[in-house]
Amino acid sequence: MGTDCMVKIRNKDQLLSNARSPVDRRAREVALNVVEEAIDAVDPRKAVKLRVVLAGNLLKVNGKSLDLSGYRRIFVVGGGKASGAMAQALEEILGDRIEDGLVLVPRGTANSHRTKRVRLHESSHPIPDESSVTGATKLMDFASHAGEDDLVICLISGGGSSLMALPRDGISLGDKQKVTDLLLKSGATINEINAVRKHISRIKGGQLAECIHPATLLSLILSDIVGDPVDMIASGPTTPDSTTFRDATNVLERYSVWEKTPASIREVLSDGVRGLIQETPKKENPVFDRAHNVVIGSNRLACETATKRLRESGLNTLFLTSFLEGEARNVGFWIGTVAKEIRTSGNPVPRPAAIVLGGETTVTVTGGGTCGRNQEIALGAALKIDGVEGVVVASVTTDGIDGPTDAAGAICDSSTIPRSRELRLDANEYLRNNDSHSFFLRLGDLVCTGSTGTNVNDITILIAL
Repeated sequence: MGTDCMVKIRNKDQLLSNARSPVDRRAREVALNVVEEAIDAVDPRKAVKLRVVLAGNLLKVNGKSLDLSGYRRIFVVGGGKASGAMAQALEEILGDRIEDGLVLVPRGTANSHRTKRVRLHESSHPIPDESSVTGATKLMDFASHAGEDDLVICLISGGGSSLMALPRDGISLGDKQKVTDLLLKSGATINEINAVRKHISRIKGGQLAECIHPATLLSLILSDIVGDPVDMIASGPTTPDSTTFRDATNVLERYSVWEKTPASIREVLSDGVRGLIQETPKKENPVFDRAHNVVIGSNRLACETATKRLRESGLNTLFLTSFLEGEARNVGFWIGTVAKEIRTSGNPVPRPAAIVLGGETTVTVTGGGTCGRNQEIALGAALKIDGVEGVVVASVTTDGIDGPTDAAGAICDSSTIPRSRELRLDANEYLRNNDSHSFFLRLGDLVCTGSTGTNVNDITILIAL
């Protein structure tokens, strides 16, 4: 299996050397190589150039054509972890046809992208700060200058919710930061979190599309949401909103954080429920008559690439799902039991076997440690595959940043738990304390890629040789 990828696991040699048997080392090598190739397949520049083609004056996007000669000016806007790379690729396609542009990118990444027409503004992720508000304000002002004869291309990817933060009137940035932090630690899904974000914002939930109207709007979207619901990716700034103020309040109540939510946010949401504040724009709103939203890359593409590569390497491979959700540790336990079933019975796929799973789990933080959802998956799996030689589970986030850590995820095998006992580490205690990062740091089994520049959820690879 080839490894000529742009994305590299920086500590691969160490991860391979941690194996205690030749078969475990081989399983680790296969898993890590395919992780690199899967992430590389959803590189934003590749995704844009694969889906967006310029033929004369025709801009073709996934089978849809726009005649650029019919537009006076072309503007580029947007935000997200991958939006800088997407902007660079779009400039390489359209060149000086682009009049001007403004895209919000994560702090410290602007210099990584070569753009001439599109300006890159650095904002904060995953918790918004003043730079996010400043950027979103500039973005809305910039977008509002587009006219009926203009084309606005909006580049959207995961992370856009934080990078494009513009609280509703009466809500402070600090209050928005607090509710975001509460929700991230509550175990709420990203769809539920975004339902709240959309209703305390002036840019999300289709409100950027309102600002751009009556210009023609083309949104190129790199999906980081399970199932690719376009109204949830980056909280759907250019799409009709399928959620309501009532949905937002229900989320806060469901996860028992309503009483902890700042009063200003509770007041806005309550006023919205009573009809005192206008709802976010819905699908029947005429602002969407000239709006086109196209998903150009997703978790499924990463999973399909991994599946293809694993089959080429001679493994019986099952692409199980790209809809993986649930509590991370429980998902890890389940993956571990599937591995044991394969070793015992050859069910659901005979050895040498590989299973590919994609999606995004959640972590309900009750302990005081440091973790990421993929590291919790790996620790949960490790407890189940203790001593089962030839089994490896690698779980990573495609953006290279798993939760509030500097790792993409972690890898485990049959010797993970025995090695931890030698270091006097109680794996169950680390899991109870949500401290999987410290656990794998001590073992040297964190998977480190650095920021990859893309973001299409997570991918988990199970190898059973």
